[in-house]
Amino acid sequence: MALVRFNQPSSVFPYRNLLNELLNDFNTSVGQDYRSNIPAVNVHESETEYTLEVAAPGQNKENFNINLDGRVLTISSEQKEEKKEENGKWTRKEFNYSSFKRSFTLPENVNAENIEAKYENGVLVVVVPKAEEVKPKSIAVK
Repeated sequence: MALVRFNQPSSVFPYRNLLNELLNDFNTSVGQDYRSNIPAVNVHESETEYTLEVAAPGQNKENFNINLDGRVLTISSEQKEEKKEENGKWTRKEFNYSSFKRSFTLPENVNAENIEAKYENGVLVVVVPKAEEVKPKSIAVK
């Protein structure tokens, strides 16, 4: 059996390729704009902890919210900025608003009480220590 490529005659739908190109360009540009608001996150695991590094330059540490609900760690940030410039007869106002929210499901072996975070040089570092392993214990029957 042979695989045969099917080509739709362009005379039936003369604008099909143009429409596909426009839609692909639109989806690509919308997707890039959407992704640009979500910071990249590096996750490292060592023997004693998990480290999340969130690339968030230009933020203030006061803008970050870090919550733990069960095993779901959520990191979010909301930043609002307003600039107002007045000069005689005219006034110029500029508004800037940016936010993001990322959630991570943590493994069962974490010590939730000792999670720490710091923001330095445009990178939010969240350290999630691992819990001590509970070793099985043999109990003698009396």
